[in-house]
Amino acid sequence: MLKKFFILCSGADHALLDTCSPGEQNKYAGIGATVFFTALMAFIASGYALYTVFDSIPMAVGFGLIWGLLIFNLDRFIVSTIKKRDNFLDEVLQAVPRLILALIIAVVISKPLELKIFEKEIDRVLLEQKNDLTLANQNQIADQFTPAEAALDTEIEGLKNEITTQETEVNALYNTYITEAEGTSGTGKLGKGPVYAEKREKHDAALAELTQLKTTNTEKIAVLQLQKEKLATDYKTRVAETQPIIDNFDGLMARIDALETLPWLPSFFIFLLFLAIETTPIFAKLISPKGEYDLKLADAEGELKSWATQKANQRKNLIDADNIINDKVYGDLTEEDDLYNYKKKMARELMQKQQDAFYKRQSKLL
Repeated sequence: MLKKFFILCSGADHALLDTCSPGEQNKYAGIGATVFFTALMAFIASGYALYTVFDSIPMAVGFGLIWGLLIFNLDRFIVSTIKKRDNFLDEVLQAVPRLILALIIAVVISKPLELKIFEKEIDRVLLEQKNDLTLANQNQIADQFTPAEAALDTEIEGLKNEITTQETEVNALYNTYITEAEGTSGTGKLGKGPVYAEKREKHDAALAELTQLKTTNTEKIAVLQLQKEKLATDYKTRVAETQPIIDNFDGLMARIDALETLPWLPSFFIFLLFLAIETTPIFAKLISPKGEYDLKLADAEGELKSWATQKANQRKNLIDADNIINDKVYGDLTEEDDLYNYKKKMARELMQKQQDAFYKRQSKLL
């Protein structure tokens, strides 16, 4: 049962192959087994690749099965259409397009399996890329908020500088009236005289202004600090909103790009393995001599071709003979007086009817 299934996979004519030796049947069973297991690997590879795309096992299995059947049909077609010929060069020429197709199939099958085999290494590369993208994303978002935050800091610093400047002036006025009272500056008289009172009054007025300025600027600074906190909150919100995009940066194309950053030699040997598997049936049919099945198939095709050629020649001869007979029959008919007189009589009657119809039409017009 298994042998018949593999023969079916090889694309060989099982009815014709049943008449061949067991060795010939085993050869085509081996070719069919290679076709079947190549399709099985294509199903596994495409299923994994599609799972990375859809994140759904049923969809991956469904589409993977369709892809596996497609590869199975292509491989079966490639193998079954290669036929042994008398000239080896002709066999190579007919195999070239099939080898190109096999090369494409090998690439398609091997790449998803490479992604699975080197999954841990790819995850490490993706992690590094995600970290770089996270930092770059945070910097880009920060660049959007930096001008507004810098403007707020400048405004806050200006309000603080106003307070500092006013404090410096108040301290200077304080020193002035204290030294006036001590007699170390100003009038040089010890005690609290009229000049002292004037300077003290000026200091108190400046101190009141300072107190008011502190109150006003402190309120303004508090409002500006709230705006800064809101900017910080908006920044964190924007980062949180965009981070899932980076976290999901592990799709099929991202993994293929990550695979390209790894050493190429292991991936290349895996590709060569699948290329060898895919092209083995083709090379097996190319290098193997004509077997019993090939001879019987060529004989059956030659018999069919001869029969088709013979049938076409018979149709051509039949048409030629029929044309000759028709020419002779119609030639003989032209020499019969009865047929001539009958056609002359019918033509006369027809012309009379046409003339009568024309006369009636003209009469109505008049």
